[in-house]
Amino acid sequence: MTYTDNLWLFLILLAGIIIVPGMDMLFVLANALTGGRRAGLAATSGIMAGGICHTLFGTVAVAALSRLVPALATTMILVGSAYMIWIGIRLLRSSITVGEVETGRAVAPARIFSQGLMTCLLNPKAWLFVLAVYPQFLNPSFGPLWPQALVMGLMTVLVQFAVYGGLALMAARGRDALTSSPALSIWAGRSAGLLLVGVAAFGLVHRLAGL
Repeated sequence: MTYTDNLWLFLILLAGIIIVPGMDMLFVLANALTGGRRAGLAATSGIMAGGICHTLFGTVAVAALSRLVPALATTMILVGSAYMIWIGIRLLRSSITVGEVETGRAVAPARIFSQGLMTCLLNPKAWLFVLAVYPQFLNPSFGPLWPQALVMGLMTVLVQFAVYGGLALMAARGRDALTSSPALSIWAGRSAGLLLVGVAAFGLVHRLAGL
């Protein structure tokens, strides 16, 4: 397999894992619906920053920490699931409407960015992807690992921006329809929270069952 073939295969797997609905996507959607385009793009930016961190971790793991990966993976998956359940419960208990957000209760973009970063960093799906896939595509036969990681990291953030950023813009445009229906926006936020709790709890139970 050539280096180009290797990158194409990685891109296909990357697009597949990002397109599948998960915690990152739900976080972007929830923020775009309740805070508009600015909030949705801030959430997307945070998740893209998390993608860069995952790339760094994957490179270090392949290069020097392969013996520590199993224990580290288990810890991050457990902590990540617990964090996502906490975020989901907060959404379930909220009664945020579009009008309330616009009149002074909006969350600062910097805070949304940091939450998006943490959401991505503690996303079990992302860690599983890194731990399972990166060792297969960072190949010393193609040269030094860091240039390869740079390309893979760039591909990651571009696909995240295309998928999550596009979703944020579409959700923000549909947000106007929620302005006249506070109950609908409350339902959307709480539904996103329920999905977060459900997905995280499933991952947590599945992981504990395998320990």
